[in-house]
Amino acid sequence: MHPSSFNHPCIVCGRATTQWCARCQNAWYCSPEHSREDWLHHRGACRPTPALGYSNMIATQPPAEPNYISVTGILFVADEHRPRIISVKCRPPHHSSESLCPLPLLQPYFDSPPESVILTQGLNGELLRFPLHVFYSPMALAKASPINRAISHITSGAAPKPWYGNVVAFRFSGSLRQGYSEAGSNDLPALSAYFLTYQ
Repeated sequence: MHPSSFNHPCIVCGRATTQWCARCQNAWYCSPEHSREDWLHHRGACRPTPALGYSNMIATQPPAEPNYISVTGILFVADEHRPRIISVKCRPPHHSSESLCPLPLLQPYFDSPPESVILTQGLNGELLRFPLHVFYSPMALAKASPINRAISHITSGAAPKPWYGNVVAFRFSGSLRQGYSEAGSNDLPALSAYFLTYQ
């Protein structure tokens, strides 16, 4: 029997419908909007089947997803003793041929938009070939966030000013600061020097 002969509940709202996913023909939707709304959940089970020419199929093409790239940074978590290397998604580049991260997406690490400082000097005032970009929350102290133990650890507790809340550092790809490259443990001495001299 033709599947459209039966009313099925829409996966999203439960309304009776005779329309179904054009790709797998196993999911029922009352409108194209509900098909798009459910795509992130449905796509894992959606396996294309040959179209049979039925007129009440709803095309469920995947929505265009941004071309995310990632970059590694150093995360100083407030309540951990050691910094960790993390991978952070970046805002999609303007051109698909670009491979550098133009701007890391930091929402998972900060409740409000962070402020930042750019470090151009490392130990003993030497110029950094790859400047570092340090993001922090100016509101962390006001929110009674815990003292950042990871920063206290890498400075052996000698930093003149305590840091609060999370801190994330990235390495620029060069002195022009046009994008970010992979940060790692080799950047810790310069960061430690900064935390030790920050007043």
